[in-house]
Amino acid sequence: MSESEFEAPAAAPAPHDTRLDEDDRLKPEFVRAVMERVEAGDAAGARTLVEPLHPADVADLFEAVDPDERHALAMAIGDILDGDVIAEMNDHVREDLIDDLDPRQVADFAEEMETDDAVAMLEDMEEDEQRAVLRELDPDDRAAIEEGLSFPEDSAGRLMQRDLIAVPEHWTVGQVIDYLRAGDDLTTEFWEIFVVDPQHHPIGTCMLSWVLRARRDTQVADIMKREQTLIPVDMDQEEVALRFQKYALISAAVVDPAGRLVGMITVDDVVHIIQEEASEDILRLSGAGEDDINEPLWATVRRRLTWLVVNLGTAILAASVVGLFQGEISRLVALAVLMPIVAGMGGNAGTQTMAVTVRALATNQLTSSNTRRMIFRELRIAISNGVALGCLIGVGVWITFGREDLGLVIALAMLINNLVAGLSGILIPVALDKARVDPAVSSAVFVTMMTDVMGFFSFLGLATLWGLKG
Repeated sequence: MSESEFEAPAAAPAPHDTRLDEDDRLKPEFVRAVMERVEAGDAAGARTLVEPLHPADVADLFEAVDPDERHALAMAIGDILDGDVIAEMNDHVREDLIDDLDPRQVADFAEEMETDDAVAMLEDMEEDEQRAVLRELDPDDRAAIEEGLSFPEDSAGRLMQRDLIAVPEHWTVGQVIDYLRAGDDLTTEFWEIFVVDPQHHPIGTCMLSWVLRARRDTQVADIMKREQTLIPVDMDQEEVALRFQKYALISAAVVDPAGRLVGMITVDDVVHIIQEEASEDILRLSGAGEDDINEPLWATVRRRLTWLVVNLGTAILAASVVGLFQGEISRLVALAVLMPIVAGMGGNAGTQTMAVTVRALATNQLTSSNTRRMIFRELRIAISNGVALGCLIGVGVWITFGREDLGLVIALAMLINNLVAGLSGILIPVALDKARVDPAVSSAVFVTMMTDVMGFFSFLGLATLWGLKG
């Protein structure tokens, strides 16, 4: 694709598919065209290419270029790099970029953002840098952001927006409409109006569409919905997301310990939470922690190495079990060939059960009331899979090695290890969850250890008891 395809004035942007592919990702050719202009000192040309992009796509552009090119790109595109773009950036890319900016520039971005996005930007900064940015902010913005930073990390208080619409129940629809039209300093993005009592406690909600369709003389109390889902300000963000999912919420009021309305959370914030929590659990299950492709190299090495060292210890434990049966292995070499199959299949079965269990715990599907039923369910699944796999591998070993006894031993070992895998896959995450330990972090290590140890021990132990010899 030639560079001429990207030559389009800002008023008439090039067709969508010259910049984005079918999956809405920036095309490599477009990224190269932008950076060629930046490197050539053609800032106007770079801005012309970037200006038609959505803020999320501009944020993706910064992630797509090399880290040492980001500052030059930021300087070239000028005002296109605004608060909306910064809010869409990957955390590590954003931190890398704002490290090169002075506090006044960071404060300008913060003033353009929603409060929750500004809090997210400042919360990872060094304390002295954070204070320097706060000093540059307008007093009202500074107070709102400092309040957000005072709440626990990953809590509703960090997520909530302070800008909302709240009215008393004795107002009429006409008064509400006049208030919305006259209030120049009111938020312009809302779907729901909160109804409060004189102490500012939320007593109901009113959808914007209900207000628009009602007569001016209708009382707000007559059209509002009194049942609502209230979010405590200190609630964990994962629990917030579960409430939005369970009750199909678009927005929800956030209340302080005294029950007063202090903010709201909207569904667009929850979408980010769901993605963040899901990604975090997947990475933790693999032992990669909170890894990210934009994270500094040594931070990634340190995090992964920690879990690899733990896994090394469990591998040594499994190897020590094998060492107990060196004599049997030396008398029948087939044991050495077949024992990884039993351990490997058990590990796969355990991982399946563990993944389902961790997800069920994270989404509140697995609770104290149904844990026993789920354990027996996984036990039946493990028996069924163990019998099927045992018969399959047993017949295969019998045919391959011409030994019925060897086939029977591996079939029984496969059944035993599948039972261990099924029970470990559910009991270990549940036990960790009861102990207030995140099951996504530690389950994989313990489940793998159990299936490896029991896989080797059951197969080699049965072979010893059976007296198999070459």
